[in-house]
Amino acid sequence: MATTQTMNVGDDIPASPEGEVAVPKSGRKKLIIIVAAAVLALTGVGGAAYAMGFLGKLTGGKETAATLTPGGIDLPEIVANLNAGNHRTAFVRIKARLELADKSDEFAVKAASPRIQDLFQTYLRDMRPEELRGSAGTYRLREELLARVNIALAPARATDILFTEMLMQ
Repeated sequence: MATTQTMNVGDDIPASPEGEVAVPKSGRKKLIIIVAAAVLALTGVGGAAYAMGFLGKLTGGKETAATLTPGGIDLPEIVANLNAGNHRTAFVRIKARLELADKSDEFAVKAASPRIQDLFQTYLRDMRPEELRGSAGTYRLREELLARVNIALAPARATDILFTEMLMQ
């Protein structure tokens, strides 16, 4: 007895001997690729919505870390002449913002503002212009000023100094 393959009218997909229609392998690959692309797209959109805080607001979740960060305070502009030695006079102008560990420390910063300005001026006047050049110089300046600010503010604490403007002339 010979087995015959039957074909449905209008189908160009051959049927198996049991009468089931065989799906070509290329069709399965396309289906898997389409499903995988859809899953990746939805995951990306969901991740972006979560990162921006949309999902937290919709589900009643907690606020994002960016909205929970403690406050900071802008320091007055500081202009200081640098230790240029026998060379031409050099100046630096800095506008900075202190990021505080606790928002209630803003009063301590305002009270210690003259002391902080004095510490900045004293430290900057001892620096040479070449010490401030480049990202390494800015990093060292940030670390040194942060250490001095934390000494002046104790027991309050600053977590970072952000330079909003730094000009060396």
